Formats: sequence, C-alpha cells, structure tokens
Amino acid sequence: MEQNNNNKSHRRPRIAKPDADQKKPFSGHGRKNGPARNTEANPADRKSRFSKPTRHADDAAKTPKTKKQPPQRKPKTPPPSPKPYDGTIRLNKYIANAGICSRREADKLIAAGSVSVNGKVITEMGYQVHEGDVVNYGGETLHSERKRYFLLNKPKGFITTVDDPQERQTVMMLIDGACPERIYPVGRLDRNTTGLLLFTNDGDLARHLTHPSTGVYKIYQVELDKAVTRDDMRKMIEGIELEDGPVHVDDIQYVQTANDKRVVGVELHSGKNRIVRRIFEHLGYKVHKLDRVVFAGLTKKDLPRGRYRELTEKEVGFLKMI
Repeated sequence: MEQNNNNKSHRRPRIAKPDADQKKPFSGHGRKNGPARNTEANPADRKSRFSKPTRHADDAAKTPKTKKQPPQRKPKTPPPSPKPYDGTIRLNKYIANAGICSRREADKLIAAGSVSVNGKVITEMGYQVHEGDVVNYGGETLHSERKRYFLLNKPKGFITTVDDPQERQTVMMLIDGACPERIYPVGRLDRNTTGLLLFTNDGDLARHLTHPSTGVYKIYQVELDKAVTRDDMRKMIEGIELEDGPVHVDDIQYVQTANDKRVVGVELHSGKNRIVRRIFEHLGYKVHKLDRVVFAGLTKKDLPRGRYRELTEKEVGFLKMI
C-alpha cells in the first residue's frame, strides 16, 4: 500500500561529527564570519584592541628612543619703554586742567585764536606747553592744576554760584580753604534746597555729569504740605506735561522712617531746573523741604549738614565710568 509522504515530518538531516583532530576553532561570539578567537595557551599573550603594540628588543635596538622635545616658544617681545616725561602738556589739556572748560571746548577756543602762549596767539592743534610757559585766556593767566573732587552737604540759605553781586551767602563760603586749587560746583541746588553738591576743577567730568544725555540719577527726600495720593504717584511715574516738555520720575515711595505720607522719596534722572518743585506744584502740592540725599551714587553717609569731604579714588573712578 502506498504511504502518504505528506505525513512525514521534515527534519534537518544530521551532520556527522568530525573527529577531534578535525575540529575548527570557535569563531567569535557565534557571529558569522566573526574574528577568530585567540587560542594561545597564555592569556597574557592575548592581544586586545585597546592594548598598545608590544615593542620587542630587536626593534628597540634598531630605533633609538628619542626624548620628546618641548615646543619652541617664541621669545617675548618686551613692551616698549614709556616715553620719558619731557615737562610738556598739550595746550587743550592745560586749559581743561585750569578748570576753564573741557578739552573739546578748549580745541574750539584754540582754533578761534582766543588762547595765547608767551604772548603769541596759538591756533595749532596739539601744541605742547612747556614748563614756565605763560598761557593766557580772556585776559587771565591760566594755571594747570591737580584735579580735586569734594562733596558738600549743603545747608539751607546758600545759593549755588561762584560770585554773587548782591553779596549773599554762597556755597563757595562753605568750601573755602578745602584746597589751594580753584574748584567750582557741578550743577545747581536752589537756595532753600539742601543736600549733596559736588565740587571739582575737572572740566571734562563736570561737563559730562551735567550733560542731559548722561542721565545722572538723583534721589530727593521731599516734605509736602499734604499727603501724596497714590494716583498722583502713578501720574508722576507715567509722565506729566510741563511748560518746557514732558517729564517723569523713575520711582516715588513713601519714606517709611517718617511715618508720614507727606514725606516721599523721589528718584529721577532729569536735570531740568527746579524740576522736583515744579512737578509737585503742577499737581497742586507745596514743597516745604527738599533734600538731595543721593547724587550719582554718592550719599550723605557720615557727612553732617554744612560739612564737606574729599572723594576717594574709587569714587572718582566710578564717576568717570558713568
């Protein structure tokens, strides 16, 4: 009877095992065509793909070992020696040191023929003034001076001017004798306004601090005739319109130590004349007391009313970076 071949299981034919001497070395990790595993008897002789190649004695004899030389550095070029001081100074700097104006404005005075040296009008830019030269401007002999910087806590009743034809009390009376150099106030404070006032003979710095584009920040403590409302504070921050244009304050807060809503602190950058008084008068307030407590980062700490002190080098450097 014919059997059905379809019922037979399909089995893979067995392969005869090779003899022991015909065994092939195992190829790595069961991968096809993988690298042959090292079958050396000593495991220490097996090579790893991370191990450095072994250098034999014969190779060492053939290739002498050379010491790695450090990279050659180029010799440093010494900085040029500073030019020795020859006792001269540029004419525009001489004028600025004398407290007349800034160097840029001094160049304009020189170009206009307004400055003479030893009786000769000088219009040359970069002209060098020697020790002993006599520099004249506006009929007055100028003297180049050391830069000095003083901070005064101005009291009430003094006007901010160098000379007063009416012979009223000026801030120069308070600073008199501070130094042999001629110094003058930077900016102005009203007669009835108290607080910080800077003095210097540095024309460049004075012009920089008073220029509108510089935006030196100031903080005033203001005492008014009535309590300031929150609504008016918001108006000051958002901006109000005065006769000479719009103006706003950077911040305004009640002074907590005063425990009185009639006393506020005002921070602003505007350098307009009588700006704080005019802002409050515009909103219907009357200023009783006005005190500048901060000017360009300088404070009244340890500086009693009517007294002055010289700025430190650090403070001067800070002012020049503004």
